Order: sequence, then C-alpha cells, then structure tokens
Amino acid sequence: MVTVKVLLYLVLAGMLLLAYVRYLESTSIFFPSKQILATPRDAGLEYEDVYFSTIDKVKINGWLVKAVTAHPQYASTATLIFLHGNAGNIGDRVDKVAAFHKLGLNVFIIDYRGYGKSQGKPSEQGMYYDALAAWDYLRTRSDVNPSAIAVYGASLGGAAAVDLAMHRQVSCLILDSTFSSARDMAKVIVPFVPPFLLSIKMDSINKIGAIRIPKLFIHSPDDEVVPYELGRRLFKAASHPKEFLDISGTHNEGYFLSRDEFLDGIKQFLTRYNLI
Repeated sequence: MVTVKVLLYLVLAGMLLLAYVRYLESTSIFFPSKQILATPRDAGLEYEDVYFSTIDKVKINGWLVKAVTAHPQYASTATLIFLHGNAGNIGDRVDKVAAFHKLGLNVFIIDYRGYGKSQGKPSEQGMYYDALAAWDYLRTRSDVNPSAIAVYGASLGGAAAVDLAMHRQVSCLILDSTFSSARDMAKVIVPFVPPFLLSIKMDSINKIGAIRIPKLFIHSPDDEVVPYELGRRLFKAASHPKEFLDISGTHNEGYFLSRDEFLDGIKQFLTRYNLI
C-alpha cells in the first residue's frame, strides 16, 4: 500500500508540474498588445495597412512601407520582412521601421496572430504560419522584387525568421538578439523544469545549419534577457556565409545605445550581397 501511495503522489506531483509548465509557457512567452500607439505616419512615412490570410485561415495585419525609387516596377532593391519580439505589437517598432526604410528598403512588418489587429491566439506554430504567409503575400505583389526578399527577426522573432528561411527562398537572414532554442532559454529562466516537459521548441539551432543563405547575427554581451552565449551558440551552429556583429547595451536598449553600429553593420551586410 505504501508503494501505491508513493506512486500516486509521484503521479500527482508530475501532473501538477506539467500543468505548471504549460501555465508558464502560456504566460511567459507571448505578451501581445491590441492597442497600436503609433504608425509609420507618425515618423513621416506613408504606408499600406495590409491584411492577408495564413494557411490555417487566420487574418494577419501588417504595414508595408515602400522605399522611394524611380524604378518603374520594383519599389526598391530589396524588401525586408520584419518579425518583431514577443511583447507589444508593430506600433512599438515604428522607429526601427523608419531606420530600415532610410537604408533604402521596402519594410514589411507584421503582427503575429493575437497581436495588434491580427486575429487568433499566439502560438509557436501559429507564429511560423504567420511568417510564411507574409512571404507568400509579398510574392503576389508586382511592386516587390521576388528575388530580393530579406528577413529580419528580433529576439523571439528570430525563431520565426529561421523557420521562414528553412521553408521559403529568402535572400538573406538577419537575427537580432535571438536564442538557440526554447529549451536553452528555459535552462536559464526556469532551470528546475525538465526540458522534455516543454511543448514549445523554437529549435533554431537544429534548423540554422541547413540554411545556406548569407546570415548576420547581432547580439550584445550586456543582454540580460537573451544570454549572449545563446546567440553565439546559434552562430556557431550556422553554416557559411555568416557574420557576427557585437553591439552594446541591454536587450531592449542595445538598438538605441548602439544605433550607428547596428544600422551601419546591417547596411554593410546588405551592400555586400547587392541588396541595397
């Protein structure tokens, strides 16, 4: 009887731990906001408010800010798909959208499902579907060069960017302050949770080696949210061609404190591959 009781207690403890892990996953990964506080127009930029559907019939919202050019067909040499981090929505990234636009790029920033005006509920697979649908949508436009679509993924968005580059033909990949996998992040944030209990994988490190396009990794040693070590680990697992750009500042301040180095590094990278 004692053995049966012990087994029952262990099963109950396991169920409680699993429920706790699922609760952590649902509350600590995605932090969407519905209220959009700014648009590109606040930065003096005209934009298209775009809606498109994913493979699982979820309507996604994004902004397309087209570069100024005299070219009769394409709005610029390249279009950058902007996949943002886990908090807020596209309205919190207007400054960075304007900075990328100033480089001479079309910028297409989207909100994942559950964020901003996008329908649905956030999930790992859903985020991947949203990124794929963004690429598919751009390919339908006659004013976008289909052979020059680059992808920028910041933090959580890096996982979506890597997955997109695995499944669609993109010109290059820029990964900013992102991580190797959800399991590696969990070891840092909740080291007491056994990795096999996690349902969310975001396993970029096992995808990156198969991606042969040019890749730029950006990370700060001062990053207190996504450890620099995880960014370096992902870089080491990547195939060539690849480059690494060190910046300064914390996770949310690195772009602002290292703005010149950040933008100049991206500009040089894109120039090397004739994308701007």
